[in-house]
Amino acid sequence: MTYTHGHHESVLRSHTWRTAQNSSAYLLPELRPGQSLLDVGCGPGTITADLALLVAPGDVVGIDAAPDVVAQASGHGRELGLANLRFEVGDLFALGYPDASFDVVHLHQVLQHVADPVAALVELRRVLRPDGVLAARDSDYGAFTWAPADPMLDRWLELYFAVTSRNGHDARIGPRLLGLAHEAGFAEVTASSSTWTYADPETRAWWGALWADRVRYSRFAAQALEYSLSDADELEAVAAAFTRWAGSDDAIFVIPHVEILARQ
Repeated sequence: MTYTHGHHESVLRSHTWRTAQNSSAYLLPELRPGQSLLDVGCGPGTITADLALLVAPGDVVGIDAAPDVVAQASGHGRELGLANLRFEVGDLFALGYPDASFDVVHLHQVLQHVADPVAALVELRRVLRPDGVLAARDSDYGAFTWAPADPMLDRWLELYFAVTSRNGHDARIGPRLLGLAHEAGFAEVTASSSTWTYADPETRAWWGALWADRVRYSRFAAQALEYSLSDADELEAVAAAFTRWAGSDDAIFVIPHVEILARQ
């Protein structure tokens, strides 16, 4: 599987900001102490650790395809002293767990990075208990909105779509989650939506610097060059646009997400 973002520090800077509250709030009312939970595509494990606190003493497993980031997540879990939490390298298309192993399966911003999301959901449904719930949340890059307008930020989005398309992934997948879950065989699926909004000096500076670095140094940048979609000068201009955006008192950036709760 080709992961568009990779695990450059600028990417992990974003991932470690995520918590259960700011990224999985729609799932929290479903959680109970003692539930077993699988967090797929756990990254550095910040959301996973929050979920482990909420279902303790239930067992929580976080899996990711990247050994380095699994090691980072494991270190985070050890720092928190969570005895009910472990992290493993895993493949969401071939999970090493028996049928009906988990009460809850959670995945955040994962399906937009896989070529066959229905096959992934079928495998996740296999390890879900009959009365369990699958929770998935994905954004829709096509619905991102920001101000002030800047043609180089428009170009950034064009490049992002071009790279993800080359990788066989759907950066607009959020609104498709409901239909994909039905196609995977889930009988009861409810959908909701929520946003991340960056519109104050602190969050603008964080988001703008984060993406300026990702455009310069992350795997996304390397792929844009490798696929001959851009060049170093253009990527530098896009990075400068993010810095320019972050410095504006009028700046706002809104990221919409669709989330689903799916049951057997």
